[in-house]
Amino acid sequence: MKSCSITDIGIYRNMNQDAFYASEQAVGNLPNLFLVADGMGGHNAGEYASMHTVDTMVRTAGRAISREPASILEEAIRAANLELIEKATQEPSMWGMGTTVVAAVIAGSRLHAANVGDSRLYIVSDAIRQITKDHSYVEEMVRRGEIDREAARNHPDKNIITRAVGATQEIEADFFEVKLYPDDLVLLCSDGLTNMVEDDAIWKIIREQSDVAVAAKRLIEAANQNGGRDNITVIVIDPFCV
Repeated sequence: MKSCSITDIGIYRNMNQDAFYASEQAVGNLPNLFLVADGMGGHNAGEYASMHTVDTMVRTAGRAISREPASILEEAIRAANLELIEKATQEPSMWGMGTTVVAAVIAGSRLHAANVGDSRLYIVSDAIRQITKDHSYVEEMVRRGEIDREAARNHPDKNIITRAVGATQEIEADFFEVKLYPDDLVLLCSDGLTNMVEDDAIWKIIREQSDVAVAAKRLIEAANQNGGRDNITVIVIDPFCV
């Protein structure tokens, strides 16, 4: 396995509220762990939310008793959610903070993923396939057939998310398990990438590179060249690289 992780503040933001974690080595009973979180909230609250969520999830996963990746990720997300709510209760200036999170664990040829919010996980091979489903107002409109995918891309309310870590006492994450094939690459990213670079362009950038580090760098460059309106975080993983 080989991976590369990069976060970038973008062009217009004065603070990076994204956070990530990438370990190709075991974290507790998990064989590896990859996380991207995109925080929201005024002042430093969004930055705190994303960083604390990543830290709490790593800590919780490291001591989890279960050996099932989905169960460990669920426990970690719930722990992060409760800690953010507790912090917001203690610090009124942080009330309303929250964060997305997308997580991946690769066990042999199986990919285990979880997400809350609109940070995404893709599998990239001869095509690009989004595995996670956005928890956003606009995505719900698409699912109901009220707007098409093209209209959703430029909808003025596309940044309104319907689930976030730290938003409510009870949190609902989505979980996925997918078989990986030898040519598959895995991408985790915040919406600072996907709002600036279309899926087809993401696929082309990744497939044109022979190294995940170069691919990750090119994705950041493309997002900034297209406007860089938000923080950008990417993790590119080659599960079968030896």
